[in-house]
Amino acid sequence: LELIEDLGVRVLPNTAGCRTAKEAVATAEMARELFGTPWIKLEVIANDDTLQPELFGLVEAAAALVADGFKVLPYTTEDLSAAEKLAGAGCTVLMHWASPIGSARGLINRDGLKTLRAYFPETTLIIDAGIGAPSQAAEAMELGYDALLLNTAVAKSGDPVKMAQAFALAIEAGRLGFE
Repeated sequence: LELIEDLGVRVLPNTAGCRTAKEAVATAEMARELFGTPWIKLEVIANDDTLQPELFGLVEAAAALVADGFKVLPYTTEDLSAAEKLAGAGCTVLMHWASPIGSARGLINRDGLKTLRAYFPETTLIIDAGIGAPSQAAEAMELGYDALLLNTAVAKSGDPVKMAQAFALAIEAGRLGFE
């Protein structure tokens, strides 16, 4: 905590690894106490191999946390009904996977992601997993997504700095293409 304070950075706590709504809520409450922020990246995981979200627990936890004053950023699939329930619970940002975490498979359900943008034109939509190449990031931005979270594609590249630059350019190009 001291290092974070010394660096002057903000932390977005995450409930990664939680398997139930109860675990996720407890983790979020501890994170709020520790880091002094109402912001939480909410994950409730159903499957060890794909790290696919457990949608019922995710919606349950999101509703409880929003009611308790949290700003919830839920990690979810491209399932429209789950997105509707999360938005109905008070989530103003939705974070969809393009494909499973770390898979680098890109947009495996392009039509589903496109549908979400159409159904939620005023909601901030973020691609949160599965992007493996700058071209995939550009494609997501061309669909009208507002941002992407990246890790594996940059961290595991031979030259992370160059790869991050490539992603930055692709994201800018994709956004301009959408606009």
